[in-house]
Amino acid sequence: MRAWISRHSSKVSYVTLSALLAVYFSLALNLPIYKELLQLFSAMDAVKLGFIISIPLFFFAVLNLLFNLLSWPLVTKPFFSLLLVLSALVSYAGYNYGTIFDTNMIVNIMQTDSSEASSYLSLYSILWVIGFGVVPAALLIMLPVKRESWLKLIGKKLLSILCSVLMLTLIAGLYYQDYASFGRNHSYLKKMIVPTQLVYATSSYIKQTYFTTPQPYVELGLDAHQSKQALEQAKQKPNLVVLVVGETARSQNYQLNGYSRETNPYTSKLDVVSFQDVRSCGTATAVSLPCMFSILTHDSYDHDQANNQDNVLDILNRAGVSMIWEDDDGGDKNVARHIEVQMMPRSRKDSECDGNTCYDMVLLENLLPNIERLSGNEMIALHLIGSHGPTYYKRYPKDMAVFQPDCPRADIENCTQQQILNSYDNSIRYTDYVLSKVIEQLRALEAQYNTAVIYLSDHGESLGEGGMYLHGAPYAFAPDYQTTVPLIVWMSQGFQQAKNINYDCLKQGAKLRGHYSQDNLFHSLLGIMDVETETYQAEKDIFSACRVKL
Repeated sequence: MRAWISRHSSKVSYVTLSALLAVYFSLALNLPIYKELLQLFSAMDAVKLGFIISIPLFFFAVLNLLFNLLSWPLVTKPFFSLLLVLSALVSYAGYNYGTIFDTNMIVNIMQTDSSEASSYLSLYSILWVIGFGVVPAALLIMLPVKRESWLKLIGKKLLSILCSVLMLTLIAGLYYQDYASFGRNHSYLKKMIVPTQLVYATSSYIKQTYFTTPQPYVELGLDAHQSKQALEQAKQKPNLVVLVVGETARSQNYQLNGYSRETNPYTSKLDVVSFQDVRSCGTATAVSLPCMFSILTHDSYDHDQANNQDNVLDILNRAGVSMIWEDDDGGDKNVARHIEVQMMPRSRKDSECDGNTCYDMVLLENLLPNIERLSGNEMIALHLIGSHGPTYYKRYPKDMAVFQPDCPRADIENCTQQQILNSYDNSIRYTDYVLSKVIEQLRALEAQYNTAVIYLSDHGESLGEGGMYLHGAPYAFAPDYQTTVPLIVWMSQGFQQAKNINYDCLKQGAKLRGHYSQDNLFHSLLGIMDVETETYQAEKDIFSACRVKL
């Protein structure tokens, strides 16, 4: 093939190659932004035809300028071949799911395990990446390139860059006001340009991860201890809290929160408290999970800082609360680094696992044995795989597929909107079933423990609203579907009495809108476990206002 191309094509210069690559990236790999622009322009009363035509020319001019700076002997082919394949992946996700690749998305990708990654594979996605990335990369590698003197090469590059600058100047002169106004109103669009956003986000991630001086580790709550009353109760009847960490569950699809479908037929019969409007810290697990356990808030969250200081699990552990983290979702994102972690054996093949993932009921297999071997006041965290997409259909057994027809495939963009919704709602309903079984097991232990369950999802999900799917959108532009999450609480009578909880008060407080977020979890766990420390803030504890003072 290489020989055939060499015989039937003349050698191109690096300047010509840069222009060809700029044309390909501008027209083919930026299909996601053109799709978004089409929707935006369709909703406008009027838009200048010249402005529309200038957009791909603007992309070409910018990319031609940048590619001329990057295309040099020895590095051009390997660098751009890799960039073509990666950009094809970005283009696929952007076009089909509306995914935006900022630094947080790169972090999320780097922390995704093989099981999660495989859920995105489909024949459609593979063909897209081969057609848009692998084939062009192969052609690039085989394309003969001229050898020129450095002086001639630099001279041609400067001339090409000058042409790009003149083109940008002309476009600015004609349509600056249109670009400025449109850009201000839709500032997220710059994050959709391929490959500039990918390169920027990846370089930022590499800089933060490998070229930033590590922060010294900070211990918090060194004064933490359980109250005298809590320790006395532990001798008679220990307190046991099961914290269930959800995955990709959005509040809008919860029957408990007013959704029209019966997605909570199990817990709705168990006297649970469902908080109506709870905001997530992020739109992806890599951000939300460490943030929700950190003392940092959504507004102040910094990944490196959170990763280098104690979180609420560390403080509870220091105070003597016995803890275990059971995980069915590919990892705890380093939040359970100082307590015992049990990963579910997803490689097994049986009624609960398919050799790659497991249904969340597998978490209950060790729940009672773990409770029995812990001592004193206890907290066990169950990290669900929940509604992790796009393979929602793999999150529930076939006999739990109530809403039909569902979408039994990974390339959900090729399912109807109703099929996607049905699959997602089935996963929510199955999570509800799992929660009810956790509560049933704790009810059976009421003679030995004061028991409670707290369920909180990490982030929500888009299901095609506005052409957006999945999650991980930049928080400032993310729809409520990705940032509003369910928070459900159940307490046994013994737990309510031991903690002096006015349950009716809690139910009334749960109706407040715009009042709660994942920022509340840190202080609520400290408060409900009666851990006394200067780091605790009662005003951020969702239970404190409903605890009767004796």
